[in-house]
Amino acid sequence: MNFFLSELADKLGCELQGEDRRITGCNTLEQAGPWEISFLANPKYVGQLDSTRAGAVVLSPEYKDRFDVCLLTPNPYLDFARIMRLFAEEEEEEAPGISEHAFIHPEAEIEDNVIIHPFVSIGARTVVCAGSIIHSGASLGRDCRIGRDCRLHPNVCLSPATELGDRVTLHAGVVLGSDGFGFAQSETGLEKVPQMGRVVLKSDVEIGANSTVDRGTLGETRIGQGTKIDNQVQIGHNVSIGRNSIIVAQVGIAGSATVGENVVLAGQVGVGGHLTIGSGARVGAKSGIHRSIKPGAELSGYPPMEHREFLRYAGMRSRLPDMYYRLKRLEAECDKLRAQLESKETRNEPQE
Repeated sequence: MNFFLSELADKLGCELQGEDRRITGCNTLEQAGPWEISFLANPKYVGQLDSTRAGAVVLSPEYKDRFDVCLLTPNPYLDFARIMRLFAEEEEEEAPGISEHAFIHPEAEIEDNVIIHPFVSIGARTVVCAGSIIHSGASLGRDCRIGRDCRLHPNVCLSPATELGDRVTLHAGVVLGSDGFGFAQSETGLEKVPQMGRVVLKSDVEIGANSTVDRGTLGETRIGQGTKIDNQVQIGHNVSIGRNSIIVAQVGIAGSATVGENVVLAGQVGVGGHLTIGSGARVGAKSGIHRSIKPGAELSGYPPMEHREFLRYAGMRSRLPDMYYRLKRLEAECDKLRAQLESKETRNEPQE
């Protein structure tokens, strides 16, 4: 498992500076050895170029004089990620096959070049397309469809009729198609509203460990192509998320909300039901969204406000105790001056 730097340069369209050499892995600037490649994307780590033992570094042209052997690119972070993926793909190669300890329903359809690990359960009429890998403990209900080159990690659970596009990755413990939180109030208490819809994920979606996407009450819960969802995220029933959005850890999106394309919801954001988050919007961590957001908006804080305004408020927060005591002193001085003025006016009043 190794590449020459010239190979990497050709694959990525980078410029090789310095001698060509064989690279066997990737690592940080601090920990890389002579046969590993590293990267510099954040200028605050530029000093580590002087001490790193890395065999080569991916960096932007402005730093080309700081290191002898490097791959030059305008986007070091992106190209280093692509290099890491090249090494990871070699590490993950497995021979196709279906474990004898997996349960495959006789009516399921498994295409060629599929890997199914022990203790997987696949229901009736479910289709698994070529190139997909399903790890131990995964449970796929009836009438599901798994696209080409998907990877389902251990203990993934898909409820009936769930549909995945191509190249979808579901990390350990993901649940797609659990019941939405639907109950109707009656004279005798809460009665469950049957959840009869399904979940549809388009191609190139990735969902992190222990996240859940509820099925639609009726119709579908949909995740758009290329969207990435972090660990421990809750997506409610009938939510629709557009293409290439980023949903960070511990976000909760209530039922029937609509999230547009290229949206970023930072950690622990909560989105109320039946709201619309416009395409291109960005919401800072721990914000609670209780009204629809226009496309391109940048909000932070609780209640949410324009990001620049939030930064101004955040900057003032540390000064609030001092401002409070200054205000109390000013109030005391004003009260003293007011009393003196009133006393002076009383003495100057004409005597009858």
